Amino acid sequence: MKSIYFALIALSLYSCSPKPQAAVAPPPPALPVAAIVSGNETTYQEYPASIEGSVNVEVRPQVSGALDKVFVDEGAFVNAGQPIFKINDQPYRAALNNALANQHAMEAALANTQLEIDKLTPLVANKVVSDYQLKTAKAAYDVAKANIEQAKANVSTAQINLGYTLIKAPVSGYIGRLIKKQGSLVAPTDADALTLLSDVHDVHVYFSLGEKDFVSFKEQYPGETLKDKLKQLPEVALLLADDSQYGSSGKIDMIDGQFDKNTGAITLRASFPNAQGLLRSGNTGKIRLSLQHKNTLMVPESATIEMQDKVFVFALADSNKVRKQPITIIGKSGTNYLVKDGLKAGDEVVLSGIDHLQEGTVISPIKTSDKVAAIAKN
Repeated sequence: MKSIYFALIALSLYSCSPKPQAAVAPPPPALPVAAIVSGNETTYQEYPASIEGSVNVEVRPQVSGALDKVFVDEGAFVNAGQPIFKINDQPYRAALNNALANQHAMEAALANTQLEIDKLTPLVANKVVSDYQLKTAKAAYDVAKANIEQAKANVSTAQINLGYTLIKAPVSGYIGRLIKKQGSLVAPTDADALTLLSDVHDVHVYFSLGEKDFVSFKEQYPGETLKDKLKQLPEVALLLADDSQYGSSGKIDMIDGQFDKNTGAITLRASFPNAQGLLRSGNTGKIRLSLQHKNTLMVPESATIEMQDKVFVFALADSNKVRKQPITIIGKSGTNYLVKDGLKAGDEVVLSGIDHLQEGTVISPIKTSDKVAAIAKN
């Protein structure tokens, strides 16, 4: 009886205990989504560049000698024709005097042969002497005349060499380092120039494009030939070594005739005004090119995830499920990626909270009015 009693008590207690409840599924995450739209956008690319003056001239001596005077200092601005160096001219002045003396001697010899001709002419006419002597005198006259021409040439050469002792600036510009100082011996065969003279009223900025960038660059602008395309190119900006932008814009005016076999790149030149002389030959910087993208799509960088060198977004599919969609990036504008393939206008993408999303996850989309892609700029 006791055992039956205890069994009834246990059954009663079990029937009164609470029953376990079924697990409730968490609600789908609420994430912001927005539709992709197309539009026009401008992006910028930067390329390392080197700066040179529009004219860079090596100043070299054309005659040998001791450097007597240096009329300018390093970094000074000189005008075309201004004296900058003086070589000792005494040997060349002596050579000129010697050439002049030789010319005068040849002129006297010519006069002497003319006198001989004048003396023999009537004698030959009267048949006192044979005409052979007159012909010999005339031949001597021609030789003396040729000797005068040679003497004059020697005088001109001596004058030129004397003039070379005063070295003048071939162009207006700034003087570089002075390799040779006063008293140094200089010669045309010296390995180093006396100095480098740079005309930097306008500067040329050289930069290089790889083959892919060059093809894209050419496709941006109308024209059948490169010359036609150059006319259509927009102005470019120059970033200096401290990343500040140079105050004036430049114009691309030259494309090299061939690619460099070693680097696979082609050189372009942009010209910039430099009236204040702020830029000098040897400066470095960056050229900033603008690229126009028409009817392109943009996605915020924060809405993408990168895996194994590929970029993905989570696009909203049927039944509020997300799909992991790879996209092709062609550029960047601010914090947005420009998309070439993988999306189309009207597709909706998840804007944030994508770190823990998986393929096929159901979300509760929060529609946003923010425009994800580029807006046409008219």
